[in-house]
Amino acid sequence: MASTLPPKPTPEHSTATAGGMAEAGHARPRGLMRWLLTTNHKEIGSLYLIFSLTMFFIGGIFALVVRAELFQPGLQLVQPEFFNQMTTMHGLIMVFGAIMPAFVGLANWMVPLQIGAPDMALPRLNNFSFWLLPVAFTLLLSTLLMPGGGPNFGWTFYAPLSTTYAPPSTTFFILSLHIAGISSILGAINIIATILNLRAPGMRMMDMPLFVWTWLITAFLLIAVMPVLAGVITMMLMDINFGTSFFNAAGGGDPVLFQHLFWFFGHPEVYIMILPAFGIVSAIIPTFSRKRLFGYASMVYATAAIAILSFLVWAHHMFVVGLPLVAELFFMYTTMLIAVPTGVKVFNWVATMFRGSISFEPPMLFALAFVVQFTVGGFSGLMLAISPADFQYHDTYFVVAHFHYVLVPGALFAILAGAYYWLPKWTGHYPHLRLSQWHFWLSVIGVNLTFFPMHFSGLAGMPRRIPDYALQFADFNVASSLGAFLFGASQLLFVLVIIKCVRGGEKAPAKAWEGAEDLEWSVPSPAPLHTFETPPDFHPHRQH
Repeated sequence: MASTLPPKPTPEHSTATAGGMAEAGHARPRGLMRWLLTTNHKEIGSLYLIFSLTMFFIGGIFALVVRAELFQPGLQLVQPEFFNQMTTMHGLIMVFGAIMPAFVGLANWMVPLQIGAPDMALPRLNNFSFWLLPVAFTLLLSTLLMPGGGPNFGWTFYAPLSTTYAPPSTTFFILSLHIAGISSILGAINIIATILNLRAPGMRMMDMPLFVWTWLITAFLLIAVMPVLAGVITMMLMDINFGTSFFNAAGGGDPVLFQHLFWFFGHPEVYIMILPAFGIVSAIIPTFSRKRLFGYASMVYATAAIAILSFLVWAHHMFVVGLPLVAELFFMYTTMLIAVPTGVKVFNWVATMFRGSISFEPPMLFALAFVVQFTVGGFSGLMLAISPADFQYHDTYFVVAHFHYVLVPGALFAILAGAYYWLPKWTGHYPHLRLSQWHFWLSVIGVNLTFFPMHFSGLAGMPRRIPDYALQFADFNVASSLGAFLFGASQLLFVLVIIKCVRGGEKAPAKAWEGAEDLEWSVPSPAPLHTFETPPDFHPHRQH
């Protein structure tokens, strides 16, 4: 239970506040030093979001190089070696540099506001967690300039491709992942400490907004699986530099061991990138339906069930490696089972909207697109879960279509929905309506034009991660490439929306959206630098 006493001032808090700075005998730092040294959760949240947006555009440029090459059959623009580097860097940057930091940024901004906390529990650690990321990704990007080029073995970096046959820069890639992993673990510890210790007096666990719940569970997932990733890349490091043979069959190792270890991390990682999205959508749909969330408790239990089951399904990525039949059956059925709690969530979102007084502001548009298109990704995931059918789908563009439907109109659209939903709280202004609508519709058209044809090119047998292909796949690839450039260009509208929102626009009141009920809407818009210095009076509005 939350403490009923107001949190004691800590050195971190006192140095983070202007008043605390004055007490310490010097003024609050300005300019660059302000951002380098800040321990305020809102400023660190903003840094995460800006960093994530930057990485999103860099990763997007790499994707557009891939799509430009695949616009027509034959080698058009880049050599196969560079093509492989672009596919690898695109995946690594989007997963570890764009999607994950965006969710951490939203958590930094909103979790203290939603639970009535004055800040994160460990503010200096919060600052350190963020500044590890620019170091990690500068190092990762610098590998492109090293002899032999950057990582060229796919974002899953399967051994022995990434150990025996890898470019010399692989050691730096491993170091960058270690640094990013440390950042994730420290951030997760901070979020757990904040949620468990700094809730407003009277706020029980089952009174917390769904976004807080999803992040609490996600943080435990991060702590559980990031050390597994650290272990597997350390084994890679040993194989490359110290003569071990963990993954080298010629030395008595096993390449399939790498896949088991990687996917034991990798599948919970997929849910690390989608559970906070469920929390965002669970805040937006009730607000714009003017109804309470249907089945709040079942949503919490479903989130926990998904997290637990995510540890039991990893080998569905490995049906073609020669698993024993009993293992194939086990992983097939557990993978299908995970559709049940996910289905509970989709049902509850639809039930929340049923007979609601719905309005279609930009956050709701993105949330609705999320529900529909994430479900499409879920259905193709069920197809991939069927072991004998997966032999046909494996390593084709059908898999690319599946996970992009989960991560782009899934995780990314939820992040955009959250940004539009909370921009009035962050900036004090509503986002520009017409530009937001253009951004939404161009994004939806672009994303479906890009990824829907990939289902068909994959079912027709087009392998992924190749720079050239047979003429029979040409029409699908023309559509996908045109869609990718449309989607990429439309994200510039989002940057324009943010700039206009920061500079001015229609003023937002404290409660920016009519149906919003959570604690963050009780503080002014824009949210002052320091909120809840005395714990708020919390009165639960949910009936359990």
